[in-house]
Amino acid sequence: MTSLGKVDQSALERSASRGVDADVPVTVIEPTKGWVPIDPRELWAYRELLYFFIWANVKVQYKQTVLGALWAIIQPFFTMVVFSIFFGRLAGIPSGDLPYPVFAYAALVPWTYFANVVSISSNVLVQHQGVITKVYFPRVMMPFASVVGGLLDFTIAMSVLGLMMAYYGVTPSIAILAVPLLILMAAATAIGVSLWLSALNVKYRDVRFVIPFLIQVWLFATPVAYPSSLVPERWRTLYGINPMAGVVDGFRWALLDQPAPSPGLLAVSIAVVLVLVASGLAYFSRAQQTFADVV
Repeated sequence: MTSLGKVDQSALERSASRGVDADVPVTVIEPTKGWVPIDPRELWAYRELLYFFIWANVKVQYKQTVLGALWAIIQPFFTMVVFSIFFGRLAGIPSGDLPYPVFAYAALVPWTYFANVVSISSNVLVQHQGVITKVYFPRVMMPFASVVGGLLDFTIAMSVLGLMMAYYGVTPSIAILAVPLLILMAAATAIGVSLWLSALNVKYRDVRFVIPFLIQVWLFATPVAYPSSLVPERWRTLYGINPMAGVVDGFRWALLDQPAPSPGLLAVSIAVVLVLVASGLAYFSRAQQTFADVV
């Protein structure tokens, strides 16, 4: 990671030798020192650029589309219909005391958010290579902007879930207060994975071919179409290595008044999220020093 350094006398002298006015401030870009891979002060200094990236992501996503924001509803809704037919009706996957459509859709809302963010942000650095090679700014803002921008689609999809819950007569309990924390957990999982994949995609362009396959496998490794109770009890804590398992179980608990997630599963999921974010920041910080050279 790089940060804006202070003006030093040697930099002014070098500028003067090249004919630059010595009164003009000179900013030296230096590597960040210490254990923190990202300087919060630098992110705050570039906050307006982050707003721009978020708005640009949303604008480009819906530019020249016929249905616009309806795509935020169509994707999880029709996936829910397919799951209801093949898993709920034909395969007879249990959904407890809930109608299978609302059982599946409550899991598809956070899953679709996660999958779309990872798909978009993993390629964001390559797509903006013209900016990266010409202007300095904290590169981490690009995947962060994709994660934050995706919350718009998430909010739209959540409104449909509210209508479905009203239609089926599903009333949430006091656990609904935990929803913001679960959203934060889903966003943190998305940013951790996105930091790794976006940095790797700059260096190894075949990563973009792996991502769709990874998301498909991850979908069926997450209790979206089925309850996590189908996983044997002795394996359930290990199942929490998939952090989206904790997120999906948490959403069903908080919104649909279902049994609380297994404490072991949830604890492991939270630990994995923290490791993903910390390692992703560290790797991204190290890799970004060569982004402009290899992008």
